[in-house]
Formats: sequence, C-alpha cells, structure tokens
Amino acid sequence: MASLKPLRSVDEAGTGTYYRGSNTSAMKLKPVDSKSSIRLANSDARVKNLGMSGQEVEDATRDEVAKIAELQHVFYADARFALLIVLHGRDAAGKDGTIRKVFTAVNPQGCAVTSFKAPTDAELAHDYLWRIHLHIPPRSMIGIFNRSHYEDVIVPRVHDLLTKRELEDRYDQINAFEKMLTQNSVVILKFLLHISRREQRERLQERIDDPMKNWKFRPGDLEDRSRWDAFTKAYHAMLTRTSTKWAPWYIVPADDKKVRNYLISKSIASTLKGLKLRFPPPNPEIVGLEVK
Repeated sequence: MASLKPLRSVDEAGTGTYYRGSNTSAMKLKPVDSKSSIRLANSDARVKNLGMSGQEVEDATRDEVAKIAELQHVFYADARFALLIVLHGRDAAGKDGTIRKVFTAVNPQGCAVTSFKAPTDAELAHDYLWRIHLHIPPRSMIGIFNRSHYEDVIVPRVHDLLTKRELEDRYDQINAFEKMLTQNSVVILKFLLHISRREQRERLQERIDDPMKNWKFRPGDLEDRSRWDAFTKAYHAMLTRTSTKWAPWYIVPADDKKVRNYLISKSIASTLKGLKLRFPPPNPEIVGLEVK
C-alpha cells in the first residue's frame, strides 16, 4: 500500500486561528485588504476555540444554505445581477465538497459549475482569459468556478514559466477583467480554501487507500505537494495583487470541513441579502385578470 511521507514543517500541527465568541455569530470571513491580513501558516487552517459542537455548526450551516436557496429564488427572478463564486486551493482542499454541501439546496436551473482543467489546444490558441469569459454567468445565474483563471498565475510562478514582468501584467489584466465584469453587474466572491500540510497528507492518503476515492488521486499531486513553500508564496502574491474592492479574496480555514462550509455559506447568503433583491413588478396587462 502506498503511503505519503509527512513534510517537515514548523507548526505542522495546525493549532488554529482564534475566533472570539462561542457561537457562529462570531465567525465571519473578512476580505483580504492588506498584506498583514494574509495568513497562510498551517495554524491558520483551523479555527481554534470554536466553542461549538460539530452538530451545532452543521445546524447553522443548514440555516445559511436555506437562506441561499430562498434568496436564489428572488435572485433568479430579479435578473439584475450575476453571481460568480471562485473556489481555489491546493489539491484536496475541499473544492468539490464545498460545492456539494453549500449548494445542495440551490435550484440547478439557476446555477452552473465549471471545473477548469489543463487548457486544450484550442484554448491555448487564444489568450488565457478567453475560456474563462465563455463561462461567466449571465444575469440571474450563479456561476461556480472549481479552479479558475488564477491557475494562470499560480502554476507559471511555481514552475518559472513566466518572467516577473509577465506575471505582473497578468495580475493587472485579471484585475481589469474582473472590474469590467463587476461594472456589468457580475458580483464576484473569491474563496481560497486553506488547508495545512498535515490535513492534506491525510486526505491524499485516503484517496490512495480508499478504492472509492482512487479516481481523485493523480501522481502529480505529490509533485505539487513537494513544492509546498513555492505554492504558498504564489498564493501570497496572488492575494496581495488581486484582492480588490470590486472582487475581494477571502481566506477560508478549511481543515475542518464543517466550519469551512459554514463560513462560505454565510458569506454567500450575506452577499445575496446585501443586493436588496426584489421580484419584478407585474406586467400591467395582467393586473386584475381572473382565470376562469
């Protein structure tokens, strides 16, 4: 049986980030708005002193998921906005699980999930944002990106495929692209699912050992894991350069799946509520009509 060797790390245990308070009302993601707010240590991947049971967190998550479902109904009818949700993170960070749990009650007619793999030859013949723009949701729709255009700044930086100038240009291009989207009624939420080295090792090992999860594992996951520090630096640069007022990044402590789901669902529900959604007024031609 294959096994993963733990990578040496100071603070690999993932002791956790402090959140004041003993209930879910005290837990809220804050947007990355400065370098000092970027915390990517192993200890930042888990909430410490939660003060709640797992069942209580699950119950609170169900409440937020129900809010999302209710708000989506109005969001679809309102048709003034589109919502783009970007999920990014290391291998086994929980992107698929987040989609499955947080959007379980969403009407599939108003939601589309796009998983971006390695670009095809046809996609490579265009600029790197071409394939992204094809999948931007139209108004009334929620679009979820499982990975995204940020692969085009993360991977090239880690593998030295672009010069520093080219990377800086891409950060600027992405910021301009996202600003254009928001100016055209696309609301953007970007979540970086942050897990510790230890947690990733356990999840990858489970994929190797469990026949029902073998399909999720690829040998390249181990190569990426061996470049842990390089990926951390790439994520730090990405957050620094592309968390903007119009398209902020949120760092989600994702070692605990239940807490991860709660934090993301709460952020989405809060964003939808903040849009002041409304049903469109009735067509004057139907006012007073009676069906016989």
